[in-house]
Amino acid sequence: MPRPVLLIHGGAGDISDSRIAGKFAGIKQALRSAWGLLSPDNGSGAGSALDAVEAAVRSMELDENFNAGYGSCLNTSGQVEMEASLMEGRDLRAGCITLLQDVMHPITVARRLMEKQRHTFLGGAAAQELALATGSERLQPGALVTEGARFTLKEFQDQMAQGKDPFFARTELAEDKPVPKTDPSGETVGAVAMDASGQIVVGTSTGGITGKWPGRIGDTPILGSGTYADNCRGGVSTTGHGETLMRYNLAQRILAAMEYQGLSAQAAADKECREMTKRLGGTGGAIVVGHSGDLGISFTSRRMAWGYVQDGTIFYGIEGQVVHQEPFTVST
Repeated sequence: MPRPVLLIHGGAGDISDSRIAGKFAGIKQALRSAWGLLSPDNGSGAGSALDAVEAAVRSMELDENFNAGYGSCLNTSGQVEMEASLMEGRDLRAGCITLLQDVMHPITVARRLMEKQRHTFLGGAAAQELALATGSERLQPGALVTEGARFTLKEFQDQMAQGKDPFFARTELAEDKPVPKTDPSGETVGAVAMDASGQIVVGTSTGGITGKWPGRIGDTPILGSGTYADNCRGGVSTTGHGETLMRYNLAQRILAAMEYQGLSAQAAADKECREMTKRLGGTGGAIVVGHSGDLGISFTSRRMAWGYVQDGTIFYGIEGQVVHQEPFTVST
């Protein structure tokens, strides 16, 4: 019987020192809120990778330290347009949502679409209609906008006014002091889980990139780019500069390297993240769970927040090979 595993990320990008503590707190909270749904000892006699992934992503969508849900980046009109995808690896069912506004938890809307089984991808007004028709609350316009997101958009607009076109637009919120926008980076949240039955589920959610055109769609809702799950190979959630990830099809390339080159989850993630940045210039990262339960965590951005639970311990990190750990306690 496979050992359950839950691996999450809180985005790759130019994360400032001042935001590290918030990232770590959010990562640990998401793991604690979701692990009980995955563990066979949860009281129901079985764990659910689907429930755990949704719960982990929902936790991060509520936290303004992450660019998803509350705290999402703003487009040029100062609006939040969110997207998410969810996929399970047994029957390859998926739900993909884009251009969602003024509702909380895009990942849950993606799950509702997946479970309806009629369509795989909805955007704009159709996604909004599905959300409201299946239980999401319509929020007041601007309810998801934070001061950090407003500040970062203003910074972006000032750059544009100076004749600078930051193609690799920021998806990290502003830090204490402005930094050069030379790092082609990005940020999103995601989770990959495998339960005791061997079922692999992946979920990814984002607010996109600062200063994007209204209607812009990134990599997150695109299967094979931002998300993919296949019980025969593994599951991948990616994060980074969306235009780069879409062009490289990062999630599928990692799984292909595992399947056809015999690479481990870690080796495949390292190889394809490096190749993507070498070829296209943009940076990003990925978390991977192989079908045997091995893990991969890799990124070419300055930093990527990540964490997982194993043997009663939370392991987490944000840069290089530095790994932090602390005893796991259940969220109350």
